Amino acid sequence: MHAAQADFHARGAMTQRKIIHIDCDCFYAAIEMRDDPRLANRPLAVGGSADRRGVIATCNYEARAYGVRSAMPSGHALKLCPDLLIVRPRMEVYKAVSRQVQAIFRDYTEVIEPLSLDEAFLDVTATPHFAGSATRIAQDIRRRVWQDLSITVSAGVAPNKFLAKIASDWRKPNGLFVIKPDEIEAFVAALPVSKLHGVGKVTADKLARQGIRSCADLREWDKLALLREFGSFGERLWNLARGLDERPVQVDSRRQSVSVENTYDQDLPDLPACLAQLPELYEALSTRRARLDDGYRADKPFVKLKFHDFTQTTLEQAGAGLDLDSYRLLLGAAFARGNKPVRLVGIGMRLLDLRGHYQQLELFD
Repeated sequence: MHAAQADFHARGAMTQRKIIHIDCDCFYAAIEMRDDPRLANRPLAVGGSADRRGVIATCNYEARAYGVRSAMPSGHALKLCPDLLIVRPRMEVYKAVSRQVQAIFRDYTEVIEPLSLDEAFLDVTATPHFAGSATRIAQDIRRRVWQDLSITVSAGVAPNKFLAKIASDWRKPNGLFVIKPDEIEAFVAALPVSKLHGVGKVTADKLARQGIRSCADLREWDKLALLREFGSFGERLWNLARGLDERPVQVDSRRQSVSVENTYDQDLPDLPACLAQLPELYEALSTRRARLDDGYRADKPFVKLKFHDFTQTTLEQAGAGLDLDSYRLLLGAAFARGNKPVRLVGIGMRLLDLRGHYQQLELFD
């Protein structure tokens, strides 16, 4: 096949993708309730203890009814829900269950992109199962996960990753939602811009100030105007407002960074107190870096600080060294952005993935 023909077929296949996004419902909490039925039907969270300034990793729907959310300080969660039971995470158990869930996925496709322990994209475009029906595959996956593992998952089915992820959240928990190709235009038009991939609170507020609250509003802007207003992200907004997303399901997601962080029982009052924590963090980071395979090269160092009021900043610097003194300089600059007591210090480095280059050579062996 000539290169032009291959490109044509690749683009044709791209428009016909069948993507499933699977998201386990309150995964950690679901496993705790499964393993100890006495925990069911009561407000439950998995996370760190309040007296050690812990945070909530996840919680069940009974707790969410009180306003408890992931990443919330445990102390605040207990104020919202005094009856909340917070259990310590059992990460090895969660990882084992995640492997079981992914083993079920592999019975339908090898084109799987895990996003975390509890969610993944599946490309089932070429699968022979259920006569190629992505909807029936999603139904069967949900049935098997419940039958084999006694936890529920929600699924979204759509022609691309952006829409599949939105769809999986549409009928949570324990739901299935399908967006067919001929439904995309109307579905996306009514979608709030806050639902778009990459649109956080700051961008949503900026869009709202421009009178843009739905994708229908966004479609009234031409691409050039969006580029002027939002830079390179403007083109992404233009595409998403039309339901367009050509990102493939990445079978082997490689690391983009390696880092360590610590939340302290007592706020670190000033910069010297923060700097005193660096050697221990640096040693832990060096240990993690040593475990990486040879397919990575260390790149930019970065420092993350969360201040006592939960505002946070991350500072990275291209061309800076990866030695302890370089991290000291970065930490000083990051601290100056807030100049107030610190509850969390993290350090890390961006990674360059070299493995793709090696794989490219192997194609011609």
